[in-house]
Amino acid sequence: MRFDVITLFPEMVLQAAQVGVTGKAIENAIVALNVWNPRDYTHDKHKTVDDRPFGGGQGMVMKYQPLHDAVMALKVDAKPDCKVVYLSPQGKPLTQALLHEASELSQLILVAGRYEGLDERFLQRDCDEEWSLGDYVISGGELAALIVIDGITRLLPNVLGNKKSALQDSHSDGLLDYPQYTRPEVIDSQAVPDVLLSGNHSEIARWRMKQALGRTWQKRPDLLNKKTLSAEQESLLVQFKEVD
Repeated sequence: MRFDVITLFPEMVLQAAQVGVTGKAIENAIVALNVWNPRDYTHDKHKTVDDRPFGGGQGMVMKYQPLHDAVMALKVDAKPDCKVVYLSPQGKPLTQALLHEASELSQLILVAGRYEGLDERFLQRDCDEEWSLGDYVISGGELAALIVIDGITRLLPNVLGNKKSALQDSHSDGLLDYPQYTRPEVIDSQAVPDVLLSGNHSEIARWRMKQALGRTWQKRPDLLNKKTLSAEQESLLVQFKEVD
């Protein structure tokens, strides 16, 4: 998969992407990451990418022309299913389902904004979608782009050491993840649950599902409201509530 990030701070994206899961995927040529600075597509000697907003107001707005020309240059050899996404607090919420959908693409162009935003005509004419990390504002879209890249990359084949790892993540099936334990078995009198030491895989699976349901009920009940539970899941959740 190919990621292209349009950003005023290309080094910020490139350096952060070289570590961890994303770095390994780049090293193994599973994904390709390219960065493009809109300043390289300006036509004035000062390489101006922003200007004052019409109608007055605080701050500056990123200009249409440099961003548009950058996208047009990328589309010359773009993949047929390429999508242009602006990372914006006004966009659709970034969810695990959205990441799964995006992982089926061959190419994703991510536009990292700065200042007070972008000229609306660029959004209308050049962007396919807007995605948001949540109901808050950060200084630029670079961190959001890195999160999107990481979230998608770990879903791609041959990226994670265990191909089932991504399937067990929180939100992958609409639930939060179950508790995890490792050695030692006892820490300050707090022991690992016996069921995890039993070797009974069916009971371990039931315990993990019950814990995932219970954690979601405790921490994110809104997620349960969106999910249709099976009869077994309903029973496990009732059991969790009775003990809690």
